[in-house]
Amino acid sequence: MNIIEFGTTRAGQSAQLIHLDNGMLSCGITTYGGALVFLRVPDRWAVSTDVVLGYRCAADYEGQDQYMGALIGRHANRIGRGRFSLNGTAYQLECNNGANHLHGGKRGFDKRLWSPKEVENGVCLTLESPDGEEGYPGEMAVSVCYTLEGNALLVAYQAVSDRDTLCNLTNHAYFNLAGEGHGGISEHMLQLHASAYTPIDAGSIPIGEIAPVAGTPMDFRTPAPMGLRIEEPFEQLRLAGGYDHNWVVDGESGVLRPCAVVAHPASGIVMEIETSLPGVQFYSGNDLGGGPNGKSGRTYGRRSGFCLETQFYPDSPNHTAFPQALLKRGVGWRHTTVYRFSAEG
Repeated sequence: MNIIEFGTTRAGQSAQLIHLDNGMLSCGITTYGGALVFLRVPDRWAVSTDVVLGYRCAADYEGQDQYMGALIGRHANRIGRGRFSLNGTAYQLECNNGANHLHGGKRGFDKRLWSPKEVENGVCLTLESPDGEEGYPGEMAVSVCYTLEGNALLVAYQAVSDRDTLCNLTNHAYFNLAGEGHGGISEHMLQLHASAYTPIDAGSIPIGEIAPVAGTPMDFRTPAPMGLRIEEPFEQLRLAGGYDHNWVVDGESGVLRPCAVVAHPASGIVMEIETSLPGVQFYSGNDLGGGPNGKSGRTYGRRSGFCLETQFYPDSPNHTAFPQALLKRGVGWRHTTVYRFSAEG
């Protein structure tokens, strides 16, 4: 593990960039927001290729609103009107996405400085979230470990709270398997191990239904280009301006299992994702653009990166039929997501 300075925040706090390298993969994580800044993997010609979008310094991360590469919490994705009830008590969260709460609020974990500690094959980032932060009950201790194991990046999430609270942690990396800043994502081949998804309303809040993907543009059970059906006159695509939905990952929640496979025909790079979480948000970068130039100096435009955010479903506290993102007092919350890379010859 190698640590270098990564600039300062507006408040004068110093951020760091942590380099990990195991000879097969290398990556950089900043203590600002716990963001994944770069991830270099070999393409079909064994050329090291950076496959995530990112910025050059902490100030650039602070000056953007795309959650670029960041760790997200306490609750990833949206909570309708920022309201939920827990143990008979109603809570009002900060609303930072119109009338809704998004990705932990105005000062979610993506805007916090994390504390790093070296672990075997990686780094563990920790932070303390005080009782009442952004409206959430309970004092919560969080740790997220990034480790490199062979051809895989593992992200292991843990949390514990002194009161019952919500916990839904994820990483918001934007991937482009052609290489960071090298065009759009439409030709990426996507397979989702998901037979159902959660339809949304005009505010991107789930309506409470778990709908089959069969016969719709939401069906990625067999590999298909991301851009093949994205402009079809399908109401769910119209509401989100493309793909920005939660898919229900097949198999048992809590068990590490296949979630998604993405392949880029030109580079040959293949990314396989496994997760123990119940859902995954596929976001096709519909609103990317307008932020700082990327770390290579290139501009990130609309659909120049995609996200696959493993998670509990959006607005889960308000839908009893959904798996609940509940962290019970004194009981540890543990989930893992694995990003495994290979190259097709």
